[in-house]
Amino acid sequence: MNPTPSLVVVGAGPRGTGFLERLAANLPELYGDGRPLDVHLVDPHPAGGGRIWRTAQSPLLWMNSRAEDVTMFTDETVEIDGPVRPGPTLAEWAGLDGRAFPSRRRQGAYLRWVYEEARAALPASVTVHEHRTRALRVDGPREGRQRVRLEGRAVPLLADAVVLALGHLDAEPDHEQRRLTAFARRHGLVHLPPGFTADTDLSALPAGEPVLVRGFGLAFVDLTVLLTEGRGGRYEDGEYVPSGREPVLYVGSRRGVPYHAKIGYVLDGERPPLPRFFGPAEADRLRGRPGPLDFRRDVWPLVEKELGWAHYHRLFAAHPERTAATVPWSTFEKRYEAAAPGGADLDALVAAAVPDPADRFDPDTLDHPLVGVRFTSADALQDGLRSHITGDLARRHDPAHSPDLAVFDALLSVYGQLLRLGDTGDPGDWWHGFFSFLASGPPGPRLRQLLALSRAGIVRFLGAGTTVETDEDRGVFRATSSSLPGEWTEARALVEARLPGPSLEHTGSPLLRALYEDGARATAAGLLVVDPVDGRVLERAGGPHPRRFALGPHTTARTGGAFTRPGTGGVAFRQNDRTARTALALLRDLPRRTPLDAERHSSSAKGGFR
Repeated sequence: MNPTPSLVVVGAGPRGTGFLERLAANLPELYGDGRPLDVHLVDPHPAGGGRIWRTAQSPLLWMNSRAEDVTMFTDETVEIDGPVRPGPTLAEWAGLDGRAFPSRRRQGAYLRWVYEEARAALPASVTVHEHRTRALRVDGPREGRQRVRLEGRAVPLLADAVVLALGHLDAEPDHEQRRLTAFARRHGLVHLPPGFTADTDLSALPAGEPVLVRGFGLAFVDLTVLLTEGRGGRYEDGEYVPSGREPVLYVGSRRGVPYHAKIGYVLDGERPPLPRFFGPAEADRLRGRPGPLDFRRDVWPLVEKELGWAHYHRLFAAHPERTAATVPWSTFEKRYEAAAPGGADLDALVAAAVPDPADRFDPDTLDHPLVGVRFTSADALQDGLRSHITGDLARRHDPAHSPDLAVFDALLSVYGQLLRLGDTGDPGDWWHGFFSFLASGPPGPRLRQLLALSRAGIVRFLGAGTTVETDEDRGVFRATSSSLPGEWTEARALVEARLPGPSLEHTGSPLLRALYEDGARATAAGLLVVDPVDGRVLERAGGPHPRRFALGPHTTARTGGAFTRPGTGGVAFRQNDRTARTALALLRDLPRRTPLDAERHSSSAKGGFR
């Protein structure tokens, strides 16, 4: 008797759930409704929300997206081979104001419902098994059944195909973090290394005491929420009323400013036609070049020209009064197209066509707004940063600056093309940081709260180029910045307010580490390299592994955001669909096994499935 074909999905959060939805949608065509199939979902956290979006977390923590901008369902804009299965956005499902930023709890409930709908869409011949534990390793012959070894269980799962949807991963501390932890231990200090803020024990941070915080992104936003409102503080009439239990947070980073606020309006009228200068043809040409890519040399010039194109197209279309009459759009368009990316001709064209420098696309200033800025005192620095944040909030909510939103759309378009490259040759992961800074910033209300916390003295800004040192003689951490050189802030606590980056050496996933050891390819930035077409894991020996797939932020197929906005083409949906179809075709075409084959497989697994 032949064993039932088996598919193991490691990770049952949003990406695993999205894959399951595509599996159910494509199964009737590619596998058949009546054929048996075992689907095993492995995740220590509840299926649907997974770890990040679990419902058992503080209700104070918000999503970073509006309710109307979150969907788990395909629509007519998604280019997929499988069937389109429309469904409600988070706002429609929960009956929310579409412009609201829901709690992560609410999103977790939505994801759980989507998961249950996907399961219900599977035919009765498919059996779904949930395993609330971690997967530790995947091994087995390339052309045979894989063994997925689980924590706390002696018997591995046998899989004809494995899909890794691991999500964001922990990491072991690197040398610098271990050094800081050892220093803190010697002197009785507090050091919290990079990690998920919602999972970090913040009780060690004492009330009223200074705390150095390195990192000004979304992890910092979570930190301030949990240490202020989470400790009993509240906002009244735009000001913060402390509870007296808050520490004083001294925050700095490389840029020295928070991520740009979410844009608070929608584009009307003509939208820039995208892609224009960085589309599938350009991405395929880069992919076909011999030798490794260098992102800043080979890719960024095309990306920069695409982003600038979106900016100026919108400026001329919606705000022509801010362009020079001597350079009409028809002339600008032709000369822009002919100009070399990043060259002097392009700079001269822009200078002639756009009189006000504030209306020009300047990615360097956007990325590092405090470069070269020096303040005369700590108080002047606080005033300067509050002015910067206030100005950013005003700009991001004013349609007069609608080229910003056009650039946002272009960023999404570019991300979709970069996925075609696989390894983009960006060893420091600069692009993802640039994208996140511009496109994945906090909701406007969070930055207004930050301003209130600054006025209340709960948050103090350190500036750009923040560095942290250890003082063995005084037994403290010390921080300074290029924005206020020569001035130091001392504290007995240091928090690294950021997620751990991808890493081959320090990944917290034993499964991923084992894959690397067994020959899976990885980028210099620590991302698992996958085939950009169907997500199969690529091996250092050459081609893709026939039975292993991977999706999500630990791979070169990661997308620009956690969730998909309706009507935007859904890159993640396209990936999920292709991977599901490839996996189903593999399962459908498996050679029929004899009873002796089944016995051998069972013996090699020391007992079989369960």
